[in-house]
Amino acid sequence: MIEETSNTPEAARDEGSSRAVVVCADPVRAAVRGRCPRCGQGRLFDGFLKVRPACEACGLDYSTIQTGDGPASFIMQIAGFLVGFSALFVEIKFHPPMWVHLVVWIPLVIALSLALMRPGRGLMIGFQYRNQIDRSSPAERGRGTARSVVEGATPDSERGSAPSTASRSPSPVSLRSTGEDR
Repeated sequence: MIEETSNTPEAARDEGSSRAVVVCADPVRAAVRGRCPRCGQGRLFDGFLKVRPACEACGLDYSTIQTGDGPASFIMQIAGFLVGFSALFVEIKFHPPMWVHLVVWIPLVIALSLALMRPGRGLMIGFQYRNQIDRSSPAERGRGTARSVVEGATPDSERGSAPSTASRSPSPVSLRSTGEDR
């Protein structure tokens, strides 16, 4: 008999302690809701957009997950596209006066940006957490997919694609003198 395990949380051990933590089945969905991507229980945000230092439920350290300005740039593009093309459509179809555009579209773009910012940041945090877990899973470690440092190797040569001009130039590491030379 096959057990359905996709929607049931699993128990795992926290790396920093011996307590058992509940692993969330869908870290991206939990993060969009503003919850911890690992356990789905603890709060992710401390305030509107400030990320907490760690989860109060499972102890996950959020300092390793950095989103930067990614969510803001995506939200600006989405809100700009929706409001810009909506304003263009209304202008072509109905020809309202300019003050109507100002009264309608400026508050709409502000409200849309603010409404999407927190779920957007949670989405990016959820994706980063899921990708970190995928890279560090035992199955991936067993296949030897961890990247090793090879002197003079570039990302192009590690992937097996055609070498770039950067891979043919000498490495700056090999040009520096080390303490062993003296």
